[in-house]
Amino acid sequence: MTTQKPTWIPLLVLLAVAVLALFTDLPGSIPTEGIDTGDTAWLIVASGLVLLMTPGLAYFYGGMVNHKNVISTMLQSFIAMGVISVIWVIFGFSLAFGDSIGGWIGDPTTFFMFNNVFDHKLSLGSADQIKFTIPFALFAFFQMKFAVITPALISGALAERINFKAYVLFMVLFCICVYSPLAHWTWHPDGFLFNLGVLDFAGGTVVHMSAGWAALAGALYLRRRKSHIESNILPPANIPYVLLGTALLWFGWFGFNAGSALGANSLSVTAFATTHIAAASAGLSWILFDITRGKKVSALGFCIGAVVGLVAITPAAGFVTLPIAIFIGVIAALVSNIIAHWRASSNLDDTLDVFPCHGVGGMMGMLMTGIFATSAVNSAVASNGLFYGETDLFVKHILALAIVSAFAFGVSYILLIVTDKIIPLRVNEEEERLGLDISQHDESISE
Repeated sequence: MTTQKPTWIPLLVLLAVAVLALFTDLPGSIPTEGIDTGDTAWLIVASGLVLLMTPGLAYFYGGMVNHKNVISTMLQSFIAMGVISVIWVIFGFSLAFGDSIGGWIGDPTTFFMFNNVFDHKLSLGSADQIKFTIPFALFAFFQMKFAVITPALISGALAERINFKAYVLFMVLFCICVYSPLAHWTWHPDGFLFNLGVLDFAGGTVVHMSAGWAALAGALYLRRRKSHIESNILPPANIPYVLLGTALLWFGWFGFNAGSALGANSLSVTAFATTHIAAASAGLSWILFDITRGKKVSALGFCIGAVVGLVAITPAAGFVTLPIAIFIGVIAALVSNIIAHWRASSNLDDTLDVFPCHGVGGMMGMLMTGIFATSAVNSAVASNGLFYGETDLFVKHILALAIVSAFAFGVSYILLIVTDKIIPLRVNEEEERLGLDISQHDESISE
């Protein structure tokens, strides 16, 4: 077992948070007036489903890396449940949903340490634009689960070569500087993209595009693995892990999308249905496209395709009809497959194709929402999509896509530089050869 230089700083930071918690007095009960018990029950379940997606992602990614990096890769997802959850309570939720500062970011003091969350009124925005039938605290915890999984998604692009401590630091900075602003822009009723009329039902922009562009920045900054340079990539460690991870992600995604209706209502049923059929269509599309290249049907291919379909339908789930969801799943999988195939033949070492799947899938979903969103499904659609003869929404989505892409990639790249100055991002050659399970955690699994 290897040793490392002791450091007290992380523990002292956590102890400081624990002490601060002693001086934060929150109300003991939640007001009940105006709360619908059915909606509340559904959102509690949906919140649990969304959290389940992060362990699902751990299995999904852990099965695809080589056997020397399974534990480290899986832990990079699990650690997000600890780190991001605490940050969200301290000031992350406030940055995303606190009183708007110019439409760009929330006031970090509005809900600092969840102050004013449990007894908050059942609305959000300067003019109470969003009305809730669930406790505001439940909305805050539902949103926490989205914040947890987003930086975990990025880890797939950095797998097999990133210093674990540096990854944790980058994850914290990403949550503060990229995720929270994008959540505010898109989902806070005073956010500038929200007011522009940009639609993102459950996180295609906020979650998947931000993670995808950060993954591309990370892959470029960390450069290629030695095994990638030598074209000596080891096979996936455990395909059944990938199948299990896909099942957990697919199941959890019903909470992700249907839960974003924020109630047990007809809109949640629409989002539930479009989510499932897009994933099914995309999984089939991916393996059938592989067949046209002369490949055999693979479990890995179907799993990746299904996840791409889930990604692509996410921004559109509550805005499009069920037949359109089939089209979105099929086309998104084809495009992502092409990009992933190109990536595999290039010098870009995005270990688990996070950018082709989440970045490209998220962008496809955003564009498809601008094309196919209709007020016949959701009255919140002020202008129908391009498919219905109106151009306003599509133009706004093109503009938002450019803004979000530039912001997510640019800021993430800067954060990688900052992180690298504080803690080296890349493990050394010997640690990479040994594998991150041993070099970072002194743990291993048998081959």
